[in-house]
Amino acid sequence: MMAKIVNKNVNNMRSVTLKIILGENTDMSGKVAVVTGSNKGIGLAIVRVLCKQFQGDVYLTARDVGRGQAAVESLASEGLKAIFHQLDINNLNSITTAAAFFKEKYGGVDILIHNAGIAFKVADTTPFAVQAEVTLETNFFAARDVLTHFLPLIKRGGRVVNISSFVGPRTLNKCSAELQQRFRSEDITEDELVALMQRFIDKAKKGEHKQDGWPETPYGVSKLGLTTLSMILARRLSKERPNDGILLNACCPGWVRTDMAGEAAEKSPDEGAVTPVYLALLPPKITEPHGKFVSDKEVQPW
Repeated sequence: MMAKIVNKNVNNMRSVTLKIILGENTDMSGKVAVVTGSNKGIGLAIVRVLCKQFQGDVYLTARDVGRGQAAVESLASEGLKAIFHQLDINNLNSITTAAAFFKEKYGGVDILIHNAGIAFKVADTTPFAVQAEVTLETNFFAARDVLTHFLPLIKRGGRVVNISSFVGPRTLNKCSAELQQRFRSEDITEDELVALMQRFIDKAKKGEHKQDGWPETPYGVSKLGLTTLSMILARRLSKERPNDGILLNACCPGWVRTDMAGEAAEKSPDEGAVTPVYLALLPPKITEPHGKFVSDKEVQPW
């Protein structure tokens, strides 16, 4: 009897010590979903659906604290609970701070939907070289930074969804035969892809991108890069964590009425959220899709 009491006291002390180390608000067993760039548009629509369908905490993230908190409050007025965390994907310190937060509080992340991105308007007069650098810096290089720091946090059975675009495969088909071959190759490495994205920027600055086999679309190249990166990372997950059941895909939400796409687009933000949420909530133990480009809940050719 004495041994049982001693063991119980020791276990209680361990529990108290663990709470002190981790913090009272730590929930290592709780599930959590994180959506980047989600204070408006498609991102906000995704958060709204996850609040209704995902059994866990849902984090709405944004660069601007005021806009992010206002979005959380707007969801609260609908009876939905989202939690705000600041995340500026163009700021490496912001990324690492957020990653550390989710690791400490939840022991990792169950769902990551990377939605943050930018696009210049068609009529924008910003020089092509500047558009190329700015667009790829956010849509490819910053996205890669997010994935670099969050992918190790994805829990067993986790889901990763990168919001890409149908403009990506269209752009691929307009590239030179040499570039198409590399982007479609299953042996392209992350380093090679990074070098290709930088090559586009460098050639754009010199006005030589067309001669080098690239089409006239920084946005398209950035989404081509993001989709290819998704495929590379999915292959890596299959090799390095084959038994963890993680699925990583890129998808096109469709042409959605947002500040980025304009009012002429055919889909509402809620309709644009359908495929990303479908991929994020794929049931346990299935193995596909993984490393694919998905649109309207269907795997698309690449």
